Amino acid sequence: MFSCFLSLLKADQYVPVISLFFYNKNTALQPSDSKAPKKLDYTYFKKLLDFNSHCVMEATGYYHYQLAYYLQENSVVLSVENPLSLKRFIQMKLSKIKTDKSDSKLICEYTKQADLKLWQGNSKHQLECLQMTRLLSIYTKQSTMLKNKLHGEVVLGHPSKLVVTSLKRSLRQLKKEIDTIEEKLLLLVNEVHKDVLTRLKSIPGIGKKTSLMLVVLTDGFDRFKSGSELCSYAGLTPIIRQSGSSVNGRARISKIGNQKLRNLLFMCRFNAYKYNKGCKAIYDRIVAKGKRKKLALIAVCNKLLKQAFAIAKSGLIYDDTYRSTLVKN
Repeated sequence: MFSCFLSLLKADQYVPVISLFFYNKNTALQPSDSKAPKKLDYTYFKKLLDFNSHCVMEATGYYHYQLAYYLQENSVVLSVENPLSLKRFIQMKLSKIKTDKSDSKLICEYTKQADLKLWQGNSKHQLECLQMTRLLSIYTKQSTMLKNKLHGEVVLGHPSKLVVTSLKRSLRQLKKEIDTIEEKLLLLVNEVHKDVLTRLKSIPGIGKKTSLMLVVLTDGFDRFKSGSELCSYAGLTPIIRQSGSSVNGRARISKIGNQKLRNLLFMCRFNAYKYNKGCKAIYDRIVAKGKRKKLALIAVCNKLLKQAFAIAKSGLIYDDTYRSTLVKN
């Protein structure tokens, strides 16, 4: 069972709390009104909502999507907030009560103070691409685990033929599944972002799989307005911890962002340093200042991601000799 708290904001006033409980495939609606229907029914929402209503909920992994898309399909204004922001707000209130109703009330208070952004769901095309990407990630981890197990059995010196045969058979099956999904994912991405995919592959340091994952994880870079915003989304922006003379922590990346995208760039940074002139220049410049090589490699990741964003938005093929007009002037 999973519960989702939904607060309704009508003319800056708190309205009755709705708690939604999900039981596998069945969805039950349990609001504060005892006369409410047991199943999710939009006619009941219409009684609570007016034209200016704004629904706010907490992002809760997979579970909030069903309700979010349901409200979006019925043209209800919706915001889905970061759970960490809500958690810190509730802690700030020093609340000693933890119930569905108390959480919904505090979420409603949060909406009056926070700068809410309207939620935009993914298209069916993007949803399918993301599901394939997640499945690929799971299969890749399983493949690595089986390879390590096979290596461990061989190192023993007296490996069981049955165990080795079973592991090799499982690896072949996994490889077949991975190849099939990657092929279908490529076809699906080419339907919408073929041009962007082709141009990304022209960047030294970015290969076929990396360009494919970049397009899927960023939805073709359509949701970002700048390269800096994209780097922040990947969790590559620095955070500084300084206070007076006693606190002077070393700057590090925030890691608050898309971990898959960040890991993808970490894997590309060494090739980018070798073959990408722009990335090599920024790496050498940072190392020449006496700073750590690890810091320089993080800068390479930032540079590579900004190059990918620029190529995707400009409609141009990567060119080593290209210089921005702002730089020339």
